[in-house]
Amino acid sequence: MATTVIELSARWRILWRSLGKASPERLEFTTRLALICTLTTLITEIFQTPEPALTAYVAFFLNRRERTTSLILNVALTVVVSILIGLLFLVARLVVDDPLWRVSSIALLSFVLLFLASASKLRPVAGTVAQVVGYALYFLGTLQIGEEATRALLYAWLFVAIPAGVSLTVNLSFAPAPALVAERALGECLRQSAALLREPGSSAVRQVFRKCAETGVAQIRADLKLAGVEKSASAQQLGALRQAVLSTTGLMSALDVFVSNPELQIPRATRQAIAATLDDMATILASGGYPVQVDPSWTENRELNPVAERILAKIREAISRFAEPVAAPSVAPPGTKGFFVEDAFTNPEHVQYALKTTGAAVFCYCLYSLLNWPGIHTCFLTCYIVAQSTAAESVEKLTLRIVGCLLGAAAGITAIVYLVPFLTSIGGLLIAVFVGAWVAGYVAAGSPRISYAGFQIAFAFFLCLIQGAGPQFDLEIARDRIIGILIGNMVAYVAIVHIWPISICRRIDPALVPVLGRLRELFLGKDVRDQQLIATELNSTLAAVKTDLALARYEPISIRASDTWLGHRRALAEQFRSLGALFVLLGQSQDDASRGFISRRLESLAAELATFNDPNPSPQRAPTVITPCITLPELIKERLDRLEDILNSSDSDAEAETHAHA
Repeated sequence: MATTVIELSARWRILWRSLGKASPERLEFTTRLALICTLTTLITEIFQTPEPALTAYVAFFLNRRERTTSLILNVALTVVVSILIGLLFLVARLVVDDPLWRVSSIALLSFVLLFLASASKLRPVAGTVAQVVGYALYFLGTLQIGEEATRALLYAWLFVAIPAGVSLTVNLSFAPAPALVAERALGECLRQSAALLREPGSSAVRQVFRKCAETGVAQIRADLKLAGVEKSASAQQLGALRQAVLSTTGLMSALDVFVSNPELQIPRATRQAIAATLDDMATILASGGYPVQVDPSWTENRELNPVAERILAKIREAISRFAEPVAAPSVAPPGTKGFFVEDAFTNPEHVQYALKTTGAAVFCYCLYSLLNWPGIHTCFLTCYIVAQSTAAESVEKLTLRIVGCLLGAAAGITAIVYLVPFLTSIGGLLIAVFVGAWVAGYVAAGSPRISYAGFQIAFAFFLCLIQGAGPQFDLEIARDRIIGILIGNMVAYVAIVHIWPISICRRIDPALVPVLGRLRELFLGKDVRDQQLIATELNSTLAAVKTDLALARYEPISIRASDTWLGHRRALAEQFRSLGALFVLLGQSQDDASRGFISRRLESLAAELATFNDPNPSPQRAPTVITPCITLPELIKERLDRLEDILNSSDSDAEAETHAHA
């Protein structure tokens, strides 16, 4: 189906809001990343290493918003590249003078590394390693004697070692600890909760609030795990912050129920008092501490709807026990996996992804070699940067990267024409690099919907501006490199989208089917903390499903699911989210009869969900008549009825089945 003008306008509004929203954390990360790129450029100019632009660009893959992940990536990538460069050193004599062996080596190593990028825990670094190894083999092909080949391998190692070393130093000096990042994120969740209480009718406020609830809390838990690994926070602080995460989950679940049911009314004065308390707590978290012994100051109102009373009670409980320290888990969480993913050697998609991307890279290598046009060698490197596992992700990232490439190229060429001729020292070049890296880093640090554009802006800008030793203004070099980037984007698009195309819809149903089972665990949970933990995991899962559903519209018509199919899954995800919030709010306050009834309904719905792709579905039952609910169990039963209506809806037409299983 064609994208409507309204849908396109909505997408651009979302992208614009993502681009324009600045926060202290985003600005700090952007400045740190720009500093790393600038120092990397300085070192490459001092020691005259080849490809200084690409060396500076590697820094974008080595840094995250907190220091622990950044340090792990810095060390891991350097170690892996060192091992591979050592292996290449042993076989260099075989591949330097023989083009067939050289191309074969590129293809073999590229396939192995890209397979690991898809099917192992090396996913964060394997693609970058493949790019570095491919660059080393490409560079070997331009040399004639063994001494130069040895130097080329050293340069390939420095290609990663320089930005990794600079990143390591800067992150140890300036990057925030994971616990501090978690405290700031908790404060942001509280601020968004306060904003929702002040303006419950604002769709923009609700959207930001739900984003925090779905993805923000899960990220905070990940930051706290890193803090435990780094040992940068005391056991008491980590225990308090773990409880704060659970309290925030309970708080946001209660507010989600409130904003999802307009018939529930909470007095404005009460909402304002709660919002003021949450803002005060957020201020404490932003300063690097955590609030304890908070005394909720609003007055009780006994004339409220029972559900509204329960919402206020849950909010009071979450605030008063916000950061009561809890011990770390005594056992490792279940589901710990090995080096490879579960279906690494049974799912052909991992091999297909490696073959497609390798084929695209080798095609580009042969293209510029046969054309004797080394200036467009960036097409070879671009294939590793842009390739994604699914067609939808590839099309979206391709769009962002082409836009980013054009913006970065325009900025780079403008700098060459109007700025570089007036530079009299390396200092002027470094200032230009810092400004360009800062702008690209600001975009890259934004929403995942725009971050890839930032990566491509940096890639194109660096390739245009940083051409060698000192400031240079060769427009031909800039032109060839930009042409290479565009060729690489197009070749990667054809390979990923039109050769063994993989629809993103294939991973939606496997993610949705287990959710009802987890909801039942949430409902039957004996401990409030266990319930809140399950709710956090469910929110993260459903957020990923919603992202996939949004990306599905980027797929070509030949593999795209129908609007009916997508709308059906979107409705399921929304009902699951609503039920999760209700179960957290309900806690253990239901009687045995209600518990048994709801548990049986969840069991029957789980069985129905497991077969809802059956080409011969059961007959539709009459739609549920929605009546105002005055108690929480009634509200849950009404949501279960809606869910059953969705599962029994007619969505198994031949077109949807074909797309869903393509």
